[in-house]
Amino acid sequence: MSDIAVLVVGGAGYIGSHSAKALKNAGFLPVVIDDISAGHAHNVKYGPLIKANMNDKAAITDAIKQYNPQAIMHFAASIEVGEGEKDPLKFYKNNVANSIALFDTAIENGVKNIVFSSTAATFGVPQSKYIDENHTQEPINTYGRTKLMVEKILIDLGKAHGVNSAILRYFNACGADPDGELGEEHNPETHLIPNVLASIAGRRTMLSIFGDDYETPDGTCVRDYVHVSDLADAHVAACKYLIENGKSIDLNLGTKNGNSVLEIMQAAERVTGLPCSREICPRRAGDPPFLVADSTKARQTIGFNPIRSDIETILKDAWNFHKKAWNI
Repeated sequence: MSDIAVLVVGGAGYIGSHSAKALKNAGFLPVVIDDISAGHAHNVKYGPLIKANMNDKAAITDAIKQYNPQAIMHFAASIEVGEGEKDPLKFYKNNVANSIALFDTAIENGVKNIVFSSTAATFGVPQSKYIDENHTQEPINTYGRTKLMVEKILIDLGKAHGVNSAILRYFNACGADPDGELGEEHNPETHLIPNVLASIAGRRTMLSIFGDDYETPDGTCVRDYVHVSDLADAHVAACKYLIENGKSIDLNLGTKNGNSVLEIMQAAERVTGLPCSREICPRRAGDPPFLVADSTKARQTIGFNPIRSDIETILKDAWNFHKKAWNI
């Protein structure tokens, strides 16, 4: 598949940039579309950058005509759950309305393979220990609802216009590029692992544990942590699947191995050799005690194999990136 172009919308962000690198390593040309409102231009180093929003019909059309992409990877979205509850219209405009604009331009220009970055937040409160693709989708926040809306739109576009989509729902994306070129740089940062490492590095005074009385082995919430490079490889595999098979898929991406908040902190202390200061705070509303994926379908369909997603490797790669970024 040498020289086949793929538009990577939101490719200057965390998972998008890692996926652009994975595409390049697999022989594709990643063409990044990003307005740099949340991503970082310095993350775009594996192909061209077109500074544009996904609702910019002229820019997307020009990119398609210039590069003739065989697929689009769609990462661009507002993602901070708390912000979505405070400003839902921003999320509906950016995540839903702008996605519609992107899909409209893609269909008009003959691009009908779309890999969509979705989320476990579409499932809402878990009804079973391990969540597979048949689990009921009842999101409990604006972010999850917007992502589910886009999933439904893609399904309808498949029926009406022959759009082939790979809907990829990942659980807790984490870690950093093993080569140290890319990492997690959200602002504000709400994810556990970079905040644990920031506390260890002295960049924040205390890490909050929201509840230690859940029905889990140590009382703290358990989540399924997936290395971002494993997720990037899954996006490339899904892209190849669409191009080669021409039919839609929806897949959950996780490890089926959960780690608690306290286990993450303890592992970070082992990896860094430094202590993590922490305090116990009240539970947050809507936090389920156990949220772990069943990714059997992904393994069977695209050969998903999260080889870097043991927690020690995740933390080692993240720490190496942050030490460089923070000049430690």
